[in-house]
Amino acid sequence: MGSRKLMNGVTIMALLSTATLVSSTIECSAVTALVSTCYTFITYGSPDPFPGSPCCNAMANLKVIADTIENRRFACRCLLGLISTYNPNVYAIATLPDFCQVSLGFNIDPNTDCNLIL
Repeated sequence: MGSRKLMNGVTIMALLSTATLVSSTIECSAVTALVSTCYTFITYGSPDPFPGSPCCNAMANLKVIADTIENRRFACRCLLGLISTYNPNVYAIATLPDFCQVSLGFNIDPNTDCNLIL
């Protein structure tokens, strides 16, 4: 149990340290913090998040802060950075909006061109 908490803390710190800060009204650290709420699902593939769960509430909050084209593009870039961190679990990150019934205005996919998001 203690080693799992330590591992969670280490992972979150690693995510925060890999987040790149770019001039925008939101920061990658905010996106990372929201997505880290879904750590168990992203890492282990279960339990499935559901609307109203902390993970899905975080996805809904991500939608709120990605309220402009610039912010959606920035959130997209941050999420693509997280995909590279969680490489074995790309699919888990990509499915979060669907599980949570939240539309971010773009697909979370390594092939997404964030510059084309409207």
